Amino acid sequence: MKLYSSIGPNPRLVRMFAAEKGIQLEIVDVDIIGGENRQAGFLALNPSGTTPVLELGTGQVISETTAICEYLEEIFPCPPLIGTTVLQRAQTRMWLRRVDQAVVQPMTAGFRAAEGFELFKNRVRCYPQAADQLKLAAGEGLCWLDEQLGTQTFICGERLTVADLLLFCFLEFGAQVGQGLNSGRCGNLARWHAAMGSRVSALS
Repeated sequence: MKLYSSIGPNPRLVRMFAAEKGIQLEIVDVDIIGGENRQAGFLALNPSGTTPVLELGTGQVISETTAICEYLEEIFPCPPLIGTTVLQRAQTRMWLRRVDQAVVQPMTAGFRAAEGFELFKNRVRCYPQAADQLKLAAGEGLCWLDEQLGTQTFICGERLTVADLLLFCFLEFGAQVGQGLNSGRCGNLARWHAAMGSRVSALS
């Protein structure tokens, strides 16, 4: 299988997911800064122009991080990163959605509205007038997640899941674009982040 990857938290999520499972993927780097993902060749692969994209041996492609991770989980179930039971899978998807809504969406929109405006202004709709509020919302989402995490090892208790990988990738991204974790306010997440950063997959 071939993974069309690039800089950014979403491709990194899939690379970490594959690394945790021990899956070897052929990596094809896509220059999104130079706009390679907006050229006809890449758009023929993924009309939304986003990375990552997983190309199967049959030539079929899957885009969107959740869909890619779900597919990899189905064909490589061990170790489980979504769940082995109906309840575990539901809990993982619940927290994946919560992380996405509370942190990923406002953080991404805040970045595009401020530091990333020049890069994204002609690609997606950006709201520079709302940048500060979007960043504030992402920070509030992190504080809420910090309370929910408490003393747990992982977001879903004692089992590592794709929700942890998603949050870790976006915390790392946020630190690079002026939306770093306030460890003084979010001590639980700071502890969790340090532990996640020590995993081999964090090098992916």
